[in-house]
Amino acid sequence: MRHVPSTFARLLGACAVAGVAFAGVACGGGNAPASSADTGAATTLDPASTGSVTGRVVLAGTPPAAQTIRVDGDKTCATLVPGAERKTESYVVGDGGTLANVFVYVKTGLEGRSFPVPSEPVVVDQQRCWYTPRVVGVRVGQPFQVLNSDPLLHNVRAEAAINQPFNQGQPVQGVRYSHTFSTDEVMVALRCDVHAWMNAWVGVMNHPYFAVTGADGAFSLPNLPAGTYTVEAWHEAAGTTTGTVTVTAQGTATLALSFAVPEA
Repeated sequence: MRHVPSTFARLLGACAVAGVAFAGVACGGGNAPASSADTGAATTLDPASTGSVTGRVVLAGTPPAAQTIRVDGDKTCATLVPGAERKTESYVVGDGGTLANVFVYVKTGLEGRSFPVPSEPVVVDQQRCWYTPRVVGVRVGQPFQVLNSDPLLHNVRAEAAINQPFNQGQPVQGVRYSHTFSTDEVMVALRCDVHAWMNAWVGVMNHPYFAVTGADGAFSLPNLPAGTYTVEAWHEAAGTTTGTVTVTAQGTATLALSFAVPEA
């Protein structure tokens, strides 16, 4: 796919707002109010009554080999990306099968509680024709931003099933689009209509107990109220897996989570 002015015109037409070039274009989305889970009085936690969960996520089996993505269909991308190619990141596996880009969160056990919502935004950047980071978490009601750091047209489309989807053209370097999700959802996929190889995922949570694994597969969920929880791990290619853990006051519980490579 080549970056030409007609591409931007197509995006503007799709959003039915022709004539607002260089200001950014949105279809759907917007700043809906936070869900009821985050509008009540926030839970006050006594640190002496909380504990933490730490663990690691691993992949059992050999994942498919990474595929080569050619980006030279867009001449500007080709100048930004060394060798004009990237490798797919459906599986990023480290030593011992540790799995990166896994979204880990408390699925059950926090019902009836609400927590303060951060005011600082969570940012996904478009750098060298790639979403960075690939997987993020954000709170319901917290600002979420998509930044275009590239000197070319990008388009970010949020494929939400529960939240309001949005479709936003970002025609120039430095454009930043802000959005607020209204309810929890795991996961919201981000795509670029201009560069089909660009993908990212957003986990929207009504509590602060979530993490994304790095290359070592490790995660930590600190300051959890004492109790028993179901913890779920989500991965873009391997699916989901869950575990149960009991947290004691001032204690650290460990939880090992593993995925198997899905059968072809």
